[in-house]
Amino acid sequence: MPANFRASPLQTALLLALALPAVTHAQTAPTSNDTPNTQQNPNKPKTLGSVHVTGSVVGNDYDADTSTVGAKVPTSLRDIPQTVVVVNRDLMEAQGATSLQDALRNVPGITIGGAEGGQIGNNINLRGFTARTDIYLDGFRDPGQYYRDTFDLDAIEVLKGPSSMLFGRGSTGGVINQVTKEPELKAFGEVTASAGTSDRYRTTADFNQPLSDTAAVRVNVYGQDMHSTRDVLKNQDSGIAPSVRFGIGTPTEITLSALIQRNHDMPDYGLPPINGRPADVSFKNWYGLTDDRTNQSVNEFNARLEHTFSDNVSLRSQLQYSDYTTNARETAANSVVTAGGVTLNKTLGNPTDLPLQDLYVQLASHDRVIHDKVLDSQTDLVTKFDTGSLQHTLITGVELARETYNNQSYTRNGLPLLSLLDPVQESTPSNVTTTVGNYAQSVGKTAAVYANDTIRLNDQWMVVGGVRRDEFDAHISNTVSLPAYAQQTVYFTSVRGGVIYQPSEKQSYYVSYGTSFDPSLEQLTLTNGTQDLAPEKNRSYEIGGKWNLLDDTLSINSALYNLEQTNARSETSSGEYTLDGNIRVRGAELGATGHITKNWQIFSGYSYMDGRIVKAVDGTQGNVPANTPRNTFTTWTTYTFAEHWEAGGGPTYMSQRYAANTDLVSVGGYTRWDATLAYHQPSYDIRLNVTNLTDKHYFDALIQSDGGRSVPALGRTEMVTFTYKF
Repeated sequence: MPANFRASPLQTALLLALALPAVTHAQTAPTSNDTPNTQQNPNKPKTLGSVHVTGSVVGNDYDADTSTVGAKVPTSLRDIPQTVVVVNRDLMEAQGATSLQDALRNVPGITIGGAEGGQIGNNINLRGFTARTDIYLDGFRDPGQYYRDTFDLDAIEVLKGPSSMLFGRGSTGGVINQVTKEPELKAFGEVTASAGTSDRYRTTADFNQPLSDTAAVRVNVYGQDMHSTRDVLKNQDSGIAPSVRFGIGTPTEITLSALIQRNHDMPDYGLPPINGRPADVSFKNWYGLTDDRTNQSVNEFNARLEHTFSDNVSLRSQLQYSDYTTNARETAANSVVTAGGVTLNKTLGNPTDLPLQDLYVQLASHDRVIHDKVLDSQTDLVTKFDTGSLQHTLITGVELARETYNNQSYTRNGLPLLSLLDPVQESTPSNVTTTVGNYAQSVGKTAAVYANDTIRLNDQWMVVGGVRRDEFDAHISNTVSLPAYAQQTVYFTSVRGGVIYQPSEKQSYYVSYGTSFDPSLEQLTLTNGTQDLAPEKNRSYEIGGKWNLLDDTLSINSALYNLEQTNARSETSSGEYTLDGNIRVRGAELGATGHITKNWQIFSGYSYMDGRIVKAVDGTQGNVPANTPRNTFTTWTTYTFAEHWEAGGGPTYMSQRYAANTDLVSVGGYTRWDATLAYHQPSYDIRLNVTNLTDKHYFDALIQSDGGRSVPALGRTEMVTFTYKF
């Protein structure tokens, strides 16, 4: 248990509520002397297993018992000595979750950040640290700055805690892995059409067709035109994800897949702060121009070869090429100005005694064209062998990758002032001029070797140990900004270790340790003054337990952890940067997934994060890190009845957060309720989803820049989806 960890009565009650049933069951469960090694064959189809309850009316299950994210190959969750949360397809469909951001609301300890600093797309914090470059697609880094959809996903896996041993640079708070759908040896198809309030329309299709006894093809497509309860905002997106598998069930399997996606979205930079809080204006207010846009092009191609030499030796080699382009013309509230022309101090949260009707917003542009390319190859050899009575599953591998990042910025001059209370909706005025800004070009190269050994000592004890050696070489050049040129070569050794005790098939207890590193050029962008600094180092200690209850239909997990960035970058008063900072997050997590009864199931989680900037020279020492709420809680539960009906829903709670490390701008906590009602037939489903049932006014994403902007969440939204299956 982390030192000095103290839980409030609320947290203690939640811990006991979820832990006591597991402890009671553990005390009475018989001990098995023939617990099998649950490390899975890496050449089996990568579909996530789930427990199917006999007699379930609908047949959906939110529980998953394996994951690919914790050990490079599909592995039982009980054999992974870290917290893993799997949001599977059944859960996403029940909630009507169509975006990665929506699906991740099921994962406590995750918060949403907004677009800033040249970054667009999904900006996510995990256990208090940014995870923007820690998003993966089928095990490959997916760094493109785009808004990710769920149309082609079978599951989303979240591995918590530093994991550079498995994934290389980054992963301070953990990683997020998107698992795509794969072709299967049976013919099926599914078409959905959705319509909702605020002019929201969406359609998807999923077609699977066997080509032979050992080959199949699958195609997923989607298109949507989604408007919002916020003025002006809309998203018009489409995509296709084809895949084909050869040699299914044979020693040699080849999989080819692609993701082609086009987004035409309207950016939202939210509300500016007034007196350290989001401006008390209408949640429909939007401070931008009606011809703003974020156009994104995503092209990803993947090839995977898997060969089984024997029951004990297998090889997997895969290659992925990704090409992303983002063309953004985005306008945001840069500063707040009085009627007399005085600009408020945004670094202090715009303090003022003036009434809101006497305040105006000065717009500023955030225009850029970003182009990312990634070529990544990974080869893994899995060998199983014994040394005496010890059973080993050894994974050795090599990764080679090359990434490029180009960012051309533009500045629009002469943008208008808008009323804070009643902003007009207009396109870019004719007198506005555009100036070409900085052009940044970056290249990053990764070469790494790694090994991870899972050793089963006996029926009850396992040891997991891994090491990875990375060489990360990167350089950046700028035409206007400083530095004009910078180059870094970083060598780093990441480690991972864990001990697992499994007194029976129903129980698993573990302790683990892991490290990660964050080079200054980790995201292929650079703040001047940091180019000569060594990487930030991160480490985590975790202790936890995982239980299977109610005849293996309900899974419970809990964990305590201490996560620390031991040499955080910190800016001195002279504008220089040092590695004298220290940031730590101590926390606890609980989760419950599966069936409580045959017809009643649940997906629930709670996270407690005690985040603190322990040491800093920039004046933030003692503060809470940005976007790190003390408590988050989420529950989704459904009940099937009358043979064909399903009803359910649940709350999402998040406590107060700060927009930046200065702790000068904050947003209050909130509880949002969602609900669903569905009617199921063998060939079709009809589902109603109501998001934000009580029309709660709360803030979703936080943006650190310009004093800290806060993006209002969607108001109450209803969506009806018709699904035809064949």
